[in-house]
Amino acid sequence: MTSLADLESTASRVASRLAAGRGSLDTTSPSSAPVFVARAPGRLDVMGGIADYSGSLVLQWPIRESTRVAVQRRADRVLHIESSDASGTHIARVPLDLFEDGRAPYSRAREWFARDHSRHWAAYVAGVFHVLAKEERLALDSGATLFVESDVPQGKGVSSSAAIEAATMEAVLAAWGLQVDPRTRAIRCQQVENLIVGAPCGVMDQMAAICGEAGSLMALLCQPAEFQGTIALPDGLAVWGLDSGIRHAVTGADYGDVRVGAFMGYRVLADLAGLPISAGSRAGHVRVEDHRWHGYLANVSPGTFLEFEHAIPGSLHGATFLGRYGGTTDLVTDVDPDKTYAVWKPTAHPIYEHARVMEWGQLLSGAQGAQGARGARGAQGAEGAKGAQGADSADSTVIAERLGVLMYQSHGSYSACGLGSDGTDLLVALAREAGSAQGIYGAKITGGGSGGTVAILGRRDAGERVAGIGREYERRTGRTAYLFEGSSPGAAAVAPVRVEPN
Repeated sequence: MTSLADLESTASRVASRLAAGRGSLDTTSPSSAPVFVARAPGRLDVMGGIADYSGSLVLQWPIRESTRVAVQRRADRVLHIESSDASGTHIARVPLDLFEDGRAPYSRAREWFARDHSRHWAAYVAGVFHVLAKEERLALDSGATLFVESDVPQGKGVSSSAAIEAATMEAVLAAWGLQVDPRTRAIRCQQVENLIVGAPCGVMDQMAAICGEAGSLMALLCQPAEFQGTIALPDGLAVWGLDSGIRHAVTGADYGDVRVGAFMGYRVLADLAGLPISAGSRAGHVRVEDHRWHGYLANVSPGTFLEFEHAIPGSLHGATFLGRYGGTTDLVTDVDPDKTYAVWKPTAHPIYEHARVMEWGQLLSGAQGAQGARGARGAQGAEGAKGAQGADSADSTVIAERLGVLMYQSHGSYSACGLGSDGTDLLVALAREAGSAQGIYGAKITGGGSGGTVAILGRRDAGERVAGIGREYERRTGRTAYLFEGSSPGAAAVAPVRVEPN
């Protein structure tokens, strides 16, 4: 189903609800306000992954699956949220007084949602209102009924959370008539997840859900969110995703610990480089005056890291680190004084990952340039054209195989950080076994790791072989490997649909 078709399909269901409810999405609160329906896709993390919070370049593929959110304003000061997905229907009611028109600290809302697990899911939706009120002066002069439906699988590492945040953001802005540019919308969605949901994610997921382009990789330099445009895959290549069936959660301790370890490593590097350090805004936080790397591990070159790596500890106890270094520069995580964190490997990962992603992008750009040159050759003779095509095919295979090597290196680095899983490792191993002879060039775990989905790069005609990898995985493990294929545009490319109550 195309992006517009799935949006209109949801709009049709909304119209039926309005007719049955005599103009209201929620029959307990009569309303004559129009309904705005918006959509946003999930994303497949092809390269970059967890290096986003360290300032890396990332390459993200917006998937076909999407979340749709319908918003209708209502007279009372309540958010009535109904969500429908594969697990069933869930309802939550959130009083707007909780946000005090945007004046309440984010911590209050986060604690309110965390106190009751049955309503925690609603933080992804309701948090949009609090962030917009606090940061963009959204007037919380009325409540809203929100209807959410999604076919983005949850816990698969394809960012179902960013899809619901982005779709909600689009629908709310349309219902309130508020203008916010796409980049800022993505940053606001990240704030929802960091500050209200309490998940320490980077910004790449939200940027992909909002700014992604169908059939292309979104290139984002996460310093903090510099959109670099989109990169099309060469004509002969495609990407797929295979779900391991092992649930991934960005709120998981492994992901958070690796992030903390990376920021601990940056703090140690800053000390080794003699950068000025001062106290931060709260305990356990410091400021670094960094004109060399501008606060991002990704800006540390592999060569420079080699100069310092001997002095980076393999691990550090939290209390020891805090006593020696005062804290980290990360505002969304805290160093637990009672825990021991891996430091060297989480520090090395974003440094080398950024270099891998940069090479990936350069190889793709070079391949695109070569395709353009082939098209410009035009009038060469048939024999010359045939010979050139043979050379082009060989060159393309060499490029594709190098892209695959970089993906396998990225996967290995995830595992070294402790973010692997038996399921994702098996899927990657099966891709390796298939190899380039069967049109499979590379594979890697995606997103936050520790389960979730594996991204696979292959020839455009290798879809059946990828599906075969999924079937073999299911035969060995008993887990169904959901296949992600296809693409769709981000929320900014498809305007919300307006549905009138009558």
